[in-house]
Amino acid sequence: MIPTAQLSLNESLVALDRAHLVHPVANWRGHEQRGATVLQSGRGAWLRDAEGRELLDAFAGLWCVNIGYGHESVVEAAARQMRKLPYATGYFGYASEPAIELAAKLVEIAPAGLDHVYLTLGGSEAVDAAVRLIVQYYNSTGRPKKKQFISIERGYHGSSSTGAGLTALPAFHRGFDLPRPEQHYIASPYPYRNPHGDDAQAVIASSVAALRAKVNELGAGNVAAFFCEPIQGSGGVIVPPVGWLKAMREACRELDVLFVTDEVITGFGRTGPMFACEAEGVSPDLMAVAKGLTSGYAPMGALLISERVYAGIADGTPAGAVVGHGATYCAHPVSAAVALEVIRLYEEGGILANGQRVARHFEAGLQAMSHHPLVGEARSRGLLGALELVSDKVAKTRFDAALNLADRVAAAGYRNGLIFRAFGDGILGFAPALCYTPAEFEQLFDRLNRTLDEVLDQPEVRRAVS
Repeated sequence: MIPTAQLSLNESLVALDRAHLVHPVANWRGHEQRGATVLQSGRGAWLRDAEGRELLDAFAGLWCVNIGYGHESVVEAAARQMRKLPYATGYFGYASEPAIELAAKLVEIAPAGLDHVYLTLGGSEAVDAAVRLIVQYYNSTGRPKKKQFISIERGYHGSSSTGAGLTALPAFHRGFDLPRPEQHYIASPYPYRNPHGDDAQAVIASSVAALRAKVNELGAGNVAAFFCEPIQGSGGVIVPPVGWLKAMREACRELDVLFVTDEVITGFGRTGPMFACEAEGVSPDLMAVAKGLTSGYAPMGALLISERVYAGIADGTPAGAVVGHGATYCAHPVSAAVALEVIRLYEEGGILANGQRVARHFEAGLQAMSHHPLVGEARSRGLLGALELVSDKVAKTRFDAALNLADRVAAAGYRNGLIFRAFGDGILGFAPALCYTPAEFEQLFDRLNRTLDEVLDQPEVRRAVS
């Protein structure tokens, strides 16, 4: 091994990364061989890597840097809070000013009926809290048999020991003894590949029927909750038709099943309104948020809880007994201060309005890409979208996994100065920051078109398409 002193800074970091840092959702030996790509700085929608390359970030970090990089007011909010009070526990009745104000602000901007807030360190923890509190709720209200949970194929609900079972992606189950016996799935709405056709009403009807059938199979007295994302993110940016979310909410109400929305990705302007639920007038029983809450500037998530669920637990807890759920860093004052400033930027700083204004440029650019020989479908809502790549547009045939298309496209994109998500099944995911300008969208799609052309020109890919 070359002595560290003889390496460049970037080479030294890559070597240390190989030796010590465990990366999320990675092939560990594969990562050791490949090495890390070290990112060094960011401003607006742009990143710079350790070798000085300028990169247009079309994925907002990991669907989270909604306001863009480099907002000094957020940095100052964190610094002020660190100087004043860097930590305050929420145990023993203690609280901090920013945590209290953030809880109140979230209730103000969230769908009506979500009146209580448990602050976490991220989305996985918020989902895990939802499951634990739902179990507590039914035990507290005298319905201890309601222990079965339903989610959706291709859904993602974090990677905690519990949430990874609600997640319905094979990588999060393999080797982890998941899903658990109480975790069940219904088919994804997935209009592009729905066996009932892509007609909106047919897709909605098939999902409602599938939920009813699964509840009947498990027994209505046994089902606790149904979890869904308004748009499935890590499952390939699956965009259900308008009306789907409302129909699923109504079905849960009729079936006496708690309706839980996971807005970790879709929240804070990602799909247009502050929360995707707003677009359909849906008020869930519980709602998990994270990512855009702090725009990735600090770790934080939240679980918003309806009065019905909160009161069921509060009134069913024996006098003097505690509800035994919590964590050292929940309601962290620095993260809460960051979140308050980020929300201020959404509202008063015009970032939410800008995202709504430029979404048409994003949608138009994606739709124009549908004419490319590799693209089977373009889909989006707000600033969340995808291209699905196929080898045969008519038959909607996926590329052979052995071709490693995702790696080819991601590598070509990076060479062209563009970052996005390349899923293993040929889907490209996009989540540009809400601060994007029309000119930056032009650059995005110019670079993306060049990327797909380069991939198509590779002989193995050209043969697969032919």
